[in-house]
Amino acid sequence: MNSIKIKIGRLEDAVDLAHQIPEFDNPYNIDEYKKRLLSDHLVLTAHIENEIVGFKIGYDRFNDGSFYSWMGGVLPENRNQSIAEMLADYQENWAKKNSYASIRLKTRKKHEAMLFFSKKRGFVITKEIAKIPKEESRTWMEKQL
Repeated sequence: MNSIKIKIGRLEDAVDLAHQIPEFDNPYNIDEYKKRLLSDHLVLTAHIENEIVGFKIGYDRFNDGSFYSWMGGVLPENRNQSIAEMLADYQENWAKKNSYASIRLKTRKKHEAMLFFSKKRGFVITKEIAKIPKEESRTWMEKQL
């Protein structure tokens, strides 16, 4: 098995990878990322050899002691190798070291794997926002650090 490395990454690399994640129906362009990442933020990339296979991006969205885990994904052919867990571990450890009290995220009901992953990591549902169709409903989750 190849060695997986998690690094503080380049935004452009993460955005390029986001456009390759099939679950993202309408991926954001680089300008949207730059607009949101004006505050304290973290861009992570996961590497196998010289290939970027995953990413995770978060920022201080609410200025209330929580860190917002905004976007992330792993290429389908590289899933089930603990890459998402490694990215999440890095982000959570970084957030703790930077005095954040919790991590928040928002996902859609249709992303069942993300809901399962988050619950397994100790996130709890804090709010649900109904949408039509039902699969587009949003679920807010939070984990205390």
